Amino acid sequence: MGIKLHKPTTAGRRKSSVQTFDDLTVSKPHRGLIKSKKQMAGRSRSGKITVRHRGGGAKRHVRLIDWKMEKFEIPATVKTIEYDPNRGARIALVNYADGEVRYILAPQGLKVGSKIITSKKKGEAVDGNRFPLELIPVGMSIHNIEIEPGKGGQAVRGAGQSATLLAVEGRFATIKLPSSEVRMVPRECMATIGSVSNPDWRLVRWGKAGRTRWRGIRPTVRGKAMNPVDHPHGGGEARNPIGLKNPKTPTGKPALGVKTRRKKPSDSFIIRRRKK
Repeated sequence: MGIKLHKPTTAGRRKSSVQTFDDLTVSKPHRGLIKSKKQMAGRSRSGKITVRHRGGGAKRHVRLIDWKMEKFEIPATVKTIEYDPNRGARIALVNYADGEVRYILAPQGLKVGSKIITSKKKGEAVDGNRFPLELIPVGMSIHNIEIEPGKGGQAVRGAGQSATLLAVEGRFATIKLPSSEVRMVPRECMATIGSVSNPDWRLVRWGKAGRTRWRGIRPTVRGKAMNPVDHPHGGGEARNPIGLKNPKTPTGKPALGVKTRRKKPSDSFIIRRRKK
């Protein structure tokens, strides 16, 4: 994928850019691997807003992606490279030797006609192949990593991202995540070799508010521009500071720089936390 710059013919086009989509091979998804996406607008299952400034946007279909890739020892051929409106990375439609087709997260450099395989035996370390961490050479770039064996890929799935396998000792493998966090993962966890496709995704400049609204992101109003009844930072005449020792969320909880991660059993597997 590349980035295309617009000519500044309008204020909205000035300083905006779009993806070229020249790496895609088809324009429509496989009908058997999509479903309708219900609009939740940042709400939890109980209907409460858990993420503000979400709503609207273009209607989308969810692509049913195979995160586990548990069809072991069955080779697959890449049929298409496709666009997914729900993520920055590309997805690939693969055709297994037994006739089944599935969507997978496309690694960087994967082409139509490429052969991939998921195996629990030692094999060729080629981008797109999936093995347990204990069978992957140390120093390789990996993505779509399981945190718990058999649960499917949970880490390193963003466009252009990759982790590095540092060591395999005892019952655990040590990996360095894109956030610079170093942690241990059970050595039998599966991971895909290579980095995630579409690394230029982060270079897209949206240019105008309308394109952001199409993505389902609504405007963010500053707390200090509100009334006291609406936000802890609100109130005052003209330009005022927030009037508090530390920033707070609309519900009064500390914000900006405050640790929000609760203590979890998996904390013991973190060797070095990410850099702020």
